[in-house]
Amino acid sequence: MWKLLTPPAYKAEMTGPDADAYYRKMRWRVFMGIFIGYAGFYIVRKNFSMAMPDLANFGFEKGELSIVLSMNAIAYALSKFLMGSVSDRSNARIFLPLGLILAAISMAFMIVPVTAIGAEHKDWAIFLMAALNFLVGWFNGMGWPPCGRVMTHWFSIKERGTKMSVWNCAHNVGGALVGPMAVYGAIWFGSWFYGDNTELYFLIGTYAFPAAVAVFIAILAYVLIRDTPQSCGLPSVEKWRNDYPKNYSAKHEEVLTTKEIFFKYVLNNKLLWFIALANAFVYMVRYGCLDWAPTYLKDAQGYDIKQAGWAYFAYEFAAIPGTLLCGWLSDKVFRGRRALPTIIFMAIVAVFILLYWQFSHSYVIVTISLIAIGFFIYGPVMLIGVQALDLAPKNAAGTAAGLTGFFGYFFGTAILANILIGYVAEIAGWDWTFILLIGACVLSIFFMAFTYKEEQYLVENRK
Repeated sequence: MWKLLTPPAYKAEMTGPDADAYYRKMRWRVFMGIFIGYAGFYIVRKNFSMAMPDLANFGFEKGELSIVLSMNAIAYALSKFLMGSVSDRSNARIFLPLGLILAAISMAFMIVPVTAIGAEHKDWAIFLMAALNFLVGWFNGMGWPPCGRVMTHWFSIKERGTKMSVWNCAHNVGGALVGPMAVYGAIWFGSWFYGDNTELYFLIGTYAFPAAVAVFIAILAYVLIRDTPQSCGLPSVEKWRNDYPKNYSAKHEEVLTTKEIFFKYVLNNKLLWFIALANAFVYMVRYGCLDWAPTYLKDAQGYDIKQAGWAYFAYEFAAIPGTLLCGWLSDKVFRGRRALPTIIFMAIVAVFILLYWQFSHSYVIVTISLIAIGFFIYGPVMLIGVQALDLAPKNAAGTAAGLTGFFGYFFGTAILANILIGYVAEIAGWDWTFILLIGACVLSIFFMAFTYKEEQYLVENRK
């Protein structure tokens, strides 16, 4: 297995105008590969949420299903960090499709606990669902790191913000397809497997159909992706664009040992710890607003489920233009710096959280506030990932981004946004949850400010 993942050897470097044209062609090719491939991961990531209403009809209870649901987030947080170190020493062309195929297989097997075990043996069914959903989350953690590896090898620091803002929209594309695929997969193929047993059709639309599509996408990603420019006979992107990051050396082009990655370039990098802490509070705001919006608007403010649902949709939809704008500003206006636009965007988010809180009786202001929060929060979510890539050598990029991702998903999402916000709302009331969210904005700005000075060289060295 390890031999299969070994990065390809560097080829003799091409020169001349043909090499330049080939470089441009390959950059767009690998970009399309990681965009399509990463979108594929979101087709087989959180499908269990779509299946939960139908599973309840079989006698599975919400509390039991919530345990299964939590396995995905926990596994993803751990995998993004640990598998990131494996990705840094692997061929991205193999690593990404392999993770996607394994996630698809795990997703397809989610059918088994329902059809082969069923609610008659509920404990075993829940156990198997939880194990499979853990595997789905774990293999999904193999999606981001190879994309980060490709980004750092094929795109230089002063263009990376724009490119990653476009690439980051892949998860919106993939996530948006899950609902329609669940509906039409059941309609088109449900009868093929279950005949007149219509109550099982959802298993095909939610699990089997997306899994089959994901396997096809994995094959397409394999065709498009190449690991590094040097493996294609091209120079490093820093040399090609004359765009070198601070402290760059030829060592950054070499495959590093696990010990070097963790103890030399990641765990002792205090700036990475600062942005990891900042990321925890950014994710607390992201999911604290997103996950609790329907409950808050419906239970505390009396909005119907349709109104709450549209407000939820507006929050997510606003992410796409907000992410693109933030990436463009980071590269073109702030000259490759990530800290300053992140600080500005988080300050604006705090203002709209205040409006959301104080004017929650007005559906118009609530909707505008959620659109604004969604618009401005996803830029920092994306830029912190970019900054992690910037602050570490390219062959430690996956581990660096994995560290920030672990803090975001495990501490920011599971602990702070889900558990803390839920208990505070229940015990102290919703007002205190908004105070916590505004405090999280302030703390994200505080920790991000420690990296501001480190990025000033980008202004001095602008081409």
